[in-house]
Amino acid sequence: MARSVYGKHQTKDNINMNNEDLIISGRHLELTESLKIYVREKTEKLFRHEDRIVRIRFELDVEHIHAKDNLFRAKGIIEINGPDMVASETSEDMHKSIDLCVGKLDRMIRRRARIQKVKRNHPHSVEIPADLPKVVNA
Repeated sequence: MARSVYGKHQTKDNINMNNEDLIISGRHLELTESLKIYVREKTEKLFRHEDRIVRIRFELDVEHIHAKDNLFRAKGIIEINGPDMVASETSEDMHKSIDLCVGKLDRMIRRRARIQKVKRNHPHSVEIPADLPKVVNA
């Protein structure tokens, strides 16, 4: 596990779990070991549901609204073949934000798999707008 410090209020941890790359970064908050373990446990099911995931990045952030209120934001980015999947959730509890974000990413992965399965089972013909010569079999 590698740890590096970004700027004044950002920390980042790289966790490699059996070819499963997980990057957890925190802005304006200290990443505790329990928070890292919680994110790691929640993202394990994403790696189980889709084996072509290259990397998952989780950005945890806190916004200080008033003296007593804090809003916690969890942003998950799945790097996969094709366009990246991005989900973000905000709530009053960091664990709740992580749960909601992982749930949203899981739904996105399942939707992507379902669409690929439909495309695979129902191929459509392609029309070429040019006149092609007919093939003569000898």
